[in-house]
Amino acid sequence: MNFKFAFCLKILLLSASLSFAQNVNVVIHGAASIAKTDDNFVCVTLDWWPAEKCDYNQCPWGKAGILNLDLRYGALINAIKAFNPLRIKVGGSLQDNVVYKVGEVSSCPNFMKREDGLFGFSQGCLSMERWDQLNRFFNHTGVKLTFGLNALFGRNESQTEKGLWIGDWQPQNTKDFMQYTISKGYKVDSYEFGNQLSGSGMGAKVDAKQYGKDVIVLKNLVKELYAHPETKPKVIGPGGFYEEKWFNTFLEVSGQGIVDGLTHHIYNLGPGIHIRSSSMDDPNMMNKVLDPSYLNQVSQTYKGVSDVVNKFRPQLGAWVSESGGALKGGSKDVSRTFADGFWYLDQMGMASTYDQKVFCRQALIGGNYGLLNATTFVPNPDYYGALLWHRLMGSTVLAVTKESDPNLRVYAHCAKKNPGVSLIFINLSKDRSFNITLSNAKPGDAGKPNYEFVGKQNIEEYHLRALTGDIKDDIVCLNDVPMVQADSEDIPAMDPKLVDASTPISIAAQSIAYVTIRDFEAPACV
Repeated sequence: MNFKFAFCLKILLLSASLSFAQNVNVVIHGAASIAKTDDNFVCVTLDWWPAEKCDYNQCPWGKAGILNLDLRYGALINAIKAFNPLRIKVGGSLQDNVVYKVGEVSSCPNFMKREDGLFGFSQGCLSMERWDQLNRFFNHTGVKLTFGLNALFGRNESQTEKGLWIGDWQPQNTKDFMQYTISKGYKVDSYEFGNQLSGSGMGAKVDAKQYGKDVIVLKNLVKELYAHPETKPKVIGPGGFYEEKWFNTFLEVSGQGIVDGLTHHIYNLGPGIHIRSSSMDDPNMMNKVLDPSYLNQVSQTYKGVSDVVNKFRPQLGAWVSESGGALKGGSKDVSRTFADGFWYLDQMGMASTYDQKVFCRQALIGGNYGLLNATTFVPNPDYYGALLWHRLMGSTVLAVTKESDPNLRVYAHCAKKNPGVSLIFINLSKDRSFNITLSNAKPGDAGKPNYEFVGKQNIEEYHLRALTGDIKDDIVCLNDVPMVQADSEDIPAMDPKLVDASTPISIAAQSIAYVTIRDFEAPACV
């Protein structure tokens, strides 16, 4: 027997012997969907940060930025191809400091540290040679691309209000960039207008009325340049933190039919750095990702955004276009470990129930919160959780009710492929496992007992645990097999464990499990 397999299995058995099991009945309401996600719900970002981006004695970006990332590595290529396709959003804090070297722009400066610059950097530049390289890479890996545009071009910072940028957006550089992109046949699924300029902003902000007027200019530009509806990119925004008054004002000014998707950011774990010491991780970070009450707090943001969408009805609904959990580059001691999956996968489950169409993780690579190691490209544990979601969880979201313990989180969707339903179970408890029985809330059963589900086909189960049993581990086991890349740099096989339908679904302490049931009768999934 493989040593790592034996070790992982030994830890699993030891953990089971130390915990006690609780029986829980989970009811799936499959008569009708409660929400819909995009087919490419799972999304990751590529950021502009240069290697010089250092904070609090950390320089976690290295050569993971858009301008210096080596696109030739097989491990990077294979990690993206495994999604077939993966939605990637190019953007981040410095995107409103990027000019495109095309048309009237002749110089192409690199980002340089500058104390009075936006986020501490001077203006940077995307050359068309680099844009060509990126698009060859995107085409080769099958990426579905969202590109974040510079929404500060032509504006100036107010002399009377720090951080407020005033004046009309100047679209010429973006127009030249789009014309070049079209001439090369490059595919862009959507353009996002600006980064974190809404409300109080992050580093910079734009008045809601001004932003609303400028996004109309962008929409008209896209209509003018992209003649064919099938290749016309969507216009999405504002790509910032949700503030009700600002979002309402912007949508009132822009009107219906302008913004295709309403985008916002979520960093509900707070700064990854302990502000008082300025050099270490927030010691409460681990407690936050394991606290169901804390995780639930962000639901108010999702509800607020959902209410705005229902009021103004942008065509594509709401997107979480950036979410890294912890601000300021992530948490060094949590974001790259198995523990981060309790936050990440729970957020995707919660967001989907509030009809969020897309959920973009900051980042694919870079910072402390990359799904891939910034130097080796080896996947961190959250990569495998995201890949399983993409492969198993369909776009139709179902309601779930359960008994008792809040440490058990459950989300259900129609299965991505073939019939049935897929569920994700997240067990936050350190010392309690759960034995799950399922019930089916059939149509017309209102006010009657739910029917216990009795399946005939084997259940497909994918159990994720930390290799050593310590959730701070950076290696994850899938069905007792460590997810470690071979010399080929291929993503390891991720096969289900087939379990007799008469056996309760067992969710070990501090573990995550995906479960697909092919013969579960859910009319919403037909």
